[in-house]
Amino acid sequence: MASNSSTAVNHGQRLPETSSRCSTEIFTAAHNFELDNYPLLDDMGADKYVSSSVFTVGGYDWTIRFYPDGDGNQKNCGGNVSAFLYCSSQANNVKTKFSLNLLEKKGKIGLTKYGLLEHTFSPPTYDFGYPEFFEKSRLRSSPEFKTGCFIIRCVLTVTKEPRTEEIKRNLTVVPQPNLQDHLQQMLKDGQGADVTFSVSGRLLNAHRYLLAARSPVFKAELFGPMKEKETQTIIEIDDIEPSVFEALLHFVYTDSLLLDDEHNKQDRVAKFQHLLVAADRYGLERLRLLCESKLCVDIDMDTVAVSLALAEQHHCKDLKEACVQFMAPRNVLQAVMATDGFKHLVESCPFPPLLMKDILDEVSHVLNGYEHFQASGHPMYDGTVTTNLNAAFIDRDGGGRRRAAGGRLAKRGRAPPMYIISTTSTVETTSEAMLMEK
Repeated sequence: MASNSSTAVNHGQRLPETSSRCSTEIFTAAHNFELDNYPLLDDMGADKYVSSSVFTVGGYDWTIRFYPDGDGNQKNCGGNVSAFLYCSSQANNVKTKFSLNLLEKKGKIGLTKYGLLEHTFSPPTYDFGYPEFFEKSRLRSSPEFKTGCFIIRCVLTVTKEPRTEEIKRNLTVVPQPNLQDHLQQMLKDGQGADVTFSVSGRLLNAHRYLLAARSPVFKAELFGPMKEKETQTIIEIDDIEPSVFEALLHFVYTDSLLLDDEHNKQDRVAKFQHLLVAADRYGLERLRLLCESKLCVDIDMDTVAVSLALAEQHHCKDLKEACVQFMAPRNVLQAVMATDGFKHLVESCPFPPLLMKDILDEVSHVLNGYEHFQASGHPMYDGTVTTNLNAAFIDRDGGGRRRAAGGRLAKRGRAPPMYIISTTSTVETTSEAMLMEK
């Protein structure tokens, strides 16, 4: 009954909660104790030692004590040198792991190879080590004995006592930055707006200081020598779609793309194509790159021609490369040439010769080795695609000019350019033919 009552009381409520943490710290360090002129220490006398300087590890002071004739207080140390680690702090219950080894002067050759010793230093004794550290006879016969230089190296790890502490919970929850949300709401509400754009008849309000801070073009239009007249309350924009300009303003205020509500891929791509042009026009480099990355992903037969033209006009290197690579295979290039987008592109925005050369260069990489297939009469390499491609561009001003171009090429004894390009001469032929028609 009591259990059910307790459950009912606590049901739906958050229980009081506290936390604590147990932590154990360890500290490790090394100390080298150099013994110079060792022969002068020989026969120093039992129970007599030399000491290193004090070094600190884990908050405790330590020294190395070396007995050249052994520690007389230890049994069975006759004929040996002794070495001990001494706790100069004389603390209680100090847990350690350490090693003591004898090295030659340069520290590269170890005369001993002792492992780790585990010891807890407590009263009444504060030293621990090796009564029989090394035989004196072997030490005297060592080549290093004449130079009299040795090193005692100590590697010491001190483990501190476990410590438990309360974990203080920070009950203050700092929210995520929301400046973008506030600016987006300011754009939506239009409160304090001091400039209005009429975009194809649709009115969009904005704040001129924010526009100027984000775009050098807006800054020049609103505050520079080319600023609109003070009496002009509405700025007319007739060459940008309202939805595109709205997306541009959204980026200006939030530094992010307006979420796509376009379910049709072609409509979405067209929107990014228009937005890329607007971004370039207003000097919004990050927005231009965002649009470029979106267009690189959505390349297909129907959109590649327009995207390639935009890439060339607005210096989008990655988009241009992606479009050219997409068009390179023979069957793809033929299909692209048959689209309305490509035909419109040829009529309204002809490719410059250098872009034509880039396309043909990429074609040559995709289908290299054409000479072998051409010699064998392979139908894949009949020259149809590039001949048609050249004709499409040469014929953009009318059939008469195309025929004139064909006549000039024929008089010079040149064959129609091949689709597969293995030498620069064919590329130059294509480019030259295009230049002749300008």
